[in-house]
Amino acid sequence: MGKKIKNRFIGLIDGMKLNEKFTLIILVLVFVPIAVFSILFFKNMEESTINEGYKSLEYSLEKDYDEIIKNVDNINMSTQFFLSDKSLIEYLQKIHDEEYITYEEMMNFYNVNISSLERMVNSNPNIYQIRVYVDSDTMEEMMPILYRSERMERLSWAADEELSGWKYDYEDTIFDSYTMNQKQKLLALVTPITEYASGTLGVLEVSIQMETMFPSLYEENETSVTFFVDSKGQIHCGEQKRGFITEYMEENPLENAEEPDNNIIMNYQKWRGDPLLLGKQYVKELDGTLICISNLQDGIGELRTNRNIFLFVLIVLFVALIFFINHVVNRLLSQFYMIVQSIREVQKGNLNMVITDCGNDVMGELGTQINKMMDTIRQLLDDNLNWERLVKNSEIRALQNQINAHFIYNVLESIKMMAEIDEKYDISDAITSLGKLLRYTMRWTSGNVTVREELEYITNYLALINLRFDYEIYLSLNMPEIIMHQEIPKMSLQPIVENAIYHGIEQIAEDTNIYVKGSLEDGDCIIEITDSGRGMTEEQVQNLYRRMNGEIEADGGSSGNGIGLKNVQDRIKINFGEKYGITIASKLGCYTKVSVRIPQTYFDIRQQEKLES
Repeated sequence: MGKKIKNRFIGLIDGMKLNEKFTLIILVLVFVPIAVFSILFFKNMEESTINEGYKSLEYSLEKDYDEIIKNVDNINMSTQFFLSDKSLIEYLQKIHDEEYITYEEMMNFYNVNISSLERMVNSNPNIYQIRVYVDSDTMEEMMPILYRSERMERLSWAADEELSGWKYDYEDTIFDSYTMNQKQKLLALVTPITEYASGTLGVLEVSIQMETMFPSLYEENETSVTFFVDSKGQIHCGEQKRGFITEYMEENPLENAEEPDNNIIMNYQKWRGDPLLLGKQYVKELDGTLICISNLQDGIGELRTNRNIFLFVLIVLFVALIFFINHVVNRLLSQFYMIVQSIREVQKGNLNMVITDCGNDVMGELGTQINKMMDTIRQLLDDNLNWERLVKNSEIRALQNQINAHFIYNVLESIKMMAEIDEKYDISDAITSLGKLLRYTMRWTSGNVTVREELEYITNYLALINLRFDYEIYLSLNMPEIIMHQEIPKMSLQPIVENAIYHGIEQIAEDTNIYVKGSLEDGDCIIEITDSGRGMTEEQVQNLYRRMNGEIEADGGSSGNGIGLKNVQDRIKINFGEKYGITIASKLGCYTKVSVRIPQTYFDIRQQEKLES
């Protein structure tokens, strides 16, 4: 069935006129991307609205959480202050032991200790009240701190099975309603005051208004609602939003709210047709969860309305453009066949073809561009021919250089034989070293060389260098065989040795060593070149690093300019990557050590078997 529909569609297109096909193609190429782009655009706008909602929700929860923690710390500090008050504990101990308290003692305790505690409470604006309840019928109450336990029994939380802990959403009813504002909702930390030998001396209540602890619970906001769920599953919120919160929580019960790290959990959901953002912040200090629900219906609903209007306008424009494009295409086709004929001439090999009478319309512009394209093709052909000539000339010059190199080697060999005939063996050895050095230098290679080849070159180089000086420079090698087979850019170790001689050893002019050591480290090869020269200060080392990194221009005419090291650094990084290169350590008057790090590319049989396993 699908194949028949496909064949009918292809047959329908084949039966269309050329201008109709152009019209269809143009509309598809224009309107399909626009339609897809508009859908994606509005989808991204919707996602952006949701993401902004996430950020706003997260900020709100973080702000509320910080306020809660600040108030919890305040309550805990006040609790510890009262529990550590020795005078208060001693007074409660006397009441517990039913000791006789004189009037002077009682007045002194009230004027000194109670007044001090009251000032502490009054100086803390966030604290509602701090009260101590004592189980005594004869004790004189000292307001606003010390009360008999019969007043505590008027509070709703006094009947709880567990007396200590956090008490939520209760009213201050220790006095009659005409003396106290009982409409205020309070939260308190209740702590028994105990003494090891005597047991419970009283109960400490540190209370704060719910609106102070949870300000967002009572804010009037039409698009968001915040509430707190304690460890018993009780919901605490403003009365004007309780209905919505209760209905939502019945359908979406709180699960796995506890997050030991106090992480914020957020998700997006649809509830009764409205898009909602839900954020949950577990408050470990209160063993409860702060929840914020934000309704995005206003923002997303308006966005979807704009999307529908845009798509409707797009459809209207689509119908109007069908007629307009069809008219334009009909006019363009008059020049189309002329351009097609010109292209056929090009296919036959006539690259000198030029389209005349292009005109100023779109097809005329196409003809003009084809003429420019033909000019470019002709220019590229000429450039290609010139390039081939250049390559051929380069090959000829390379052959000439090779011939010149063979001539030099033959001359050196003849001089060597003459020196040996005259028994000038020092000269013969020097010419041998020079020949090897020139052969290595002038040998053309497209890739890297082995460390062994580079060290052989350095050996010949030092043999020639020692001819110049009255002292001897010895080369000490401590190189594992496996590193000898590693690949390294040609002429990358010799510049380091040359620097060691001219900027370190030559200044002290005495017999010395250049120590070359190799080691393997984390899959890399480390080659250290150390000289016992004059060394450098830390400032000189840092300047050398800056020259190597291109931060300071390495002037070839200055001493110690670092241009050789920079070239080595650049070639190693180009060949192996930014991880590799050279590092320098030096101590003035002692030594200079240059370490070269390259990747290990050669493995012996045991290493290879280990890697493959």
